[in-house]
Amino acid sequence: MDIPDRMKAAFLVAPDRLEVRETAVPEPGPEDVLIRVEACAVCSSDVSLMHTPWPGQPPFGEFIPGHEYAGTIVARGTAVDEFTPGERVAVEVHFGCTRCPNCRLGKYTACLNWGQPDKGHRANGMTTNGGFAQYAVNHVSTVHRIPDRIGFAEASLLTNLGCVLYGFELMGGFVAGDRIAVIGEGPLGLIAVQVAKLLAADEVILIGLDPHRLEIGAKMGADRIIDARQEDPLSLLKPAVNRGVDAAIEASGSRAGLQLAALLPKWTGSVLLLGIQEGRTEIDFHDLARGNKTLYTVRGEGWTNCRRGASLLRQGRVDLSPLVTHRFPLTQIDEAFRTHREKRENAVKVIVQPSAIEEADKCDKK
Repeated sequence: MDIPDRMKAAFLVAPDRLEVRETAVPEPGPEDVLIRVEACAVCSSDVSLMHTPWPGQPPFGEFIPGHEYAGTIVARGTAVDEFTPGERVAVEVHFGCTRCPNCRLGKYTACLNWGQPDKGHRANGMTTNGGFAQYAVNHVSTVHRIPDRIGFAEASLLTNLGCVLYGFELMGGFVAGDRIAVIGEGPLGLIAVQVAKLLAADEVILIGLDPHRLEIGAKMGADRIIDARQEDPLSLLKPAVNRGVDAAIEASGSRAGLQLAALLPKWTGSVLLLGIQEGRTEIDFHDLARGNKTLYTVRGEGWTNCRRGASLLRQGRVDLSPLVTHRFPLTQIDEAFRTHREKRENAVKVIVQPSAIEEADKCDKK
């Protein structure tokens, strides 16, 4: 395929400041593929690492963020025979070092050589360059085929789906007949609703604050909606100290959400943390221990759950398209981030399209 020598990419040049520059198109290594990026979603993790660099993050001026993306393979390394140029793919973030004890156990999202590319670790858009660029390089094990009927914008959310699936697998992967409370109506919470219904939960309750997003949650399968601005979820779902839901899934990333999630389950129930809280949060560990509850935390989209997610998308068992609300070309990436941060016009997932023409329609407003 015709590949240019130069491309446009958004470099993080200072805290909270991106600059679109021209740079060389990266070359794939022997086990890599080169992807023309068609869609890269904005994530709150991007906002966090742009404000305060994460461990292992490249220096300002040298780093291209963006970890949720999809596109077309245009070239492959000499050792790659799993894919051919022209195939449509979505990516996952993490490729571990393959040598540390965690990676050897398949826990590559928690690689002990995190941020050390000299030891083989990569986390695209976090510790190595990502998808806010017209082209990106991925290790062959981190790409997954998508069918023509799945748009690139929807496919770029594969890591979100993989993260949720990983959380359910950690909890045991079996929620048929259970009552599940999902706290938080952001992308992870809305996907968790859909996955819980797919896994045959008896009742899925979505708890949140945003009426528009709660309405999307109802369309994505929530059996019951609790608007926490108007009702108290604890009094509604916790009739006695030993009663409650079978599992509470915290997807808001808020302190209040974590505190609620720890209290909601019945004795022997589960708490799953999909959201990552900033700073310290006080929770009632006496209640957790007395109730014999189990707390699970999730780091990324581990245990090949992006592969499972890609299969669910291909089968039509999961639909992520309702989450895509806004699209921008790469030249308007600052506007894309403002839309995400301020939740403008009911934004849920904001997509940057690096390979789109400059005159592309900048938003789908819903």
